Amino acid sequence: MAMTSLERPRPPFPPFNAETAAQKVRLAEDAWNTREPERVSLAYTRDSLWRNRSEFLSGREAIVQFLTRKWNKELDYRLIKELWTFNGNRIAVRFAYEWHDDSGHWFRSYGNENWEFNETGFMQRRIASINDLPINENERKYHWPLGRRPDEHPGLSELGL
Repeated sequence: MAMTSLERPRPPFPPFNAETAAQKVRLAEDAWNTREPERVSLAYTRDSLWRNRSEFLSGREAIVQFLTRKWNKELDYRLIKELWTFNGNRIAVRFAYEWHDDSGHWFRSYGNENWEFNETGFMQRRIASINDLPINENERKYHWPLGRRPDEHPGLSELGL
């Protein structure tokens, strides 16, 4: 069966080393910071399985619907991901993102993700646990323009998160 343009391999591929695992994490962070559900969904297998908080999803269409709902609620979303550990085709990530709701209340959401990839670099499983902390606007730490986090912006460890 021929691959479609959506199914072209997505390097780096497992088994991961420290460099390729960190690359995969940054690629995911960059994609999520676009807040483009269709684009983000292309990093996952067609039948990818997710647990996000208490919600269970399967497949790209469900991922697009989920992310559309998410970013309609979580406004001015900015995310930082950091590699926690890796082994073979699995990566563990910790992350924090800042956002506000439609009434202007700010939050920092903290979490951990477990990722599992297939041999062509698509994520086939994502398990996320997330907690939301209300913050005052003056407590925000992410002030870059919407989109990709600048390379010179500190990561989670540097920010003490």
